[in-house]
Amino acid sequence: MSGQSFQELLVRAKQATAQARVREAYQLWSEVHRQQPTNVDALFSLGKIALANGDVATAVGMLQSAHQIAPMEPMVLLHLANALSRAGDVSGQWDALQRALAIDPYFMPALLGQGQILYSQGKKRAAASIFRNAIKIAPHPDECPEWLKTPLAEARQVVYNHMQELTAHLESALGSTRAALEVSELERWDEAVSILSGKTAPYHSVCNQLHVPRLPAIPFYNTELFPWVADLEARTDDIRTEMMNALSDHGADFAPYINYRAGEPVNQWQELNQSTRWASYSLWRAGVPDQTNLARCPATAAALQAVEMADIGGLCPNAMFSALSPHTAIPPHHGETNARLVVHLPLIIPDNCLYRVGFEKRQWQEGKVLVFDDTIEHEARNDSDLLRVVLIFDVWNPLLSKAEREMVKAATSAVRSFYDAE
Repeated sequence: MSGQSFQELLVRAKQATAQARVREAYQLWSEVHRQQPTNVDALFSLGKIALANGDVATAVGMLQSAHQIAPMEPMVLLHLANALSRAGDVSGQWDALQRALAIDPYFMPALLGQGQILYSQGKKRAAASIFRNAIKIAPHPDECPEWLKTPLAEARQVVYNHMQELTAHLESALGSTRAALEVSELERWDEAVSILSGKTAPYHSVCNQLHVPRLPAIPFYNTELFPWVADLEARTDDIRTEMMNALSDHGADFAPYINYRAGEPVNQWQELNQSTRWASYSLWRAGVPDQTNLARCPATAAALQAVEMADIGGLCPNAMFSALSPHTAIPPHHGETNARLVVHLPLIIPDNCLYRVGFEKRQWQEGKVLVFDDTIEHEARNDSDLLRVVLIFDVWNPLLSKAEREMVKAATSAVRSFYDAE
């Protein structure tokens, strides 16, 4: 047969395989193999067909021949491993998978295969370790081939079960030692155990604008660091009254907090974009006071004057009444700079409301201040049937010296002037 005729035969065989015409594919690949016994595609395809038909011995022979001719093809080794598994040769299966990984250490199907072997041998913890590595390099679910979806789902379940067992073990083993910790230390070590078990990952400071290196990523700050807290909390009733008046008389001034224009990428804000389900009544915005709203709320304005709000031109201070509608969630996000912290004074807090910063969760309590670093991933939920409202404003991170605060202002001003000049 001429070279052209043989190429046509190859094309027909590949088309039959791609279209799952198994009988025709077998006949065509058999002819390819007859004409060219060392053709890797024919050996590989005939091996797969034999395995699908239960002819394990033939499958092993064909795939071993394919591997000898193409020793650097990990997919051949993967199918050889499957055939050896069907033959009951677990040692050979492991060796074939190991050779595939020697060619490509990130060959995920081989990692999954080794994890399955270990799991079947009762070595669940070793299996979880390998499955975890496979999951790290798994494609996005939308891009995952159908034949990998089930093994990946099983691997994720093994990793989850392992995490649960390790968590329970650590909690039991560390119980008496944990009991000796101060209350202020508990959350740090509960998070450490959660990270150690693989239940959660570390939460780092992620700044959309200025990041000040070497500041600790502390989710919630001890309010004793801020001498103005007691005075602010004492003003809660007056501030709440002004907020209620604003809500009643000037409800239209509670504008959507998320307000992207058409054509701008909204990312996680799709549901809340231009929606009053999360609305704010602005008192300060990006360093500019809202004189009209401040005049309507003199007690609140006086309370804010008594606090040393962060003053970062073009960015801070911000202050507002933040209203979250019933059954509304603010998705996880990060703030602008860790040079400032964010303060919540809860004003209206129904049951079933939750706030999370990093690993730590808090229930708002009316009149009780929370101070947190919003550059750590945070989210809020109002799962009640009522409105939730808090007063929000910015303060300086107390770990910055006065000279560093000036550096913050100078750096942000320099960046702004750079872009404004164009």
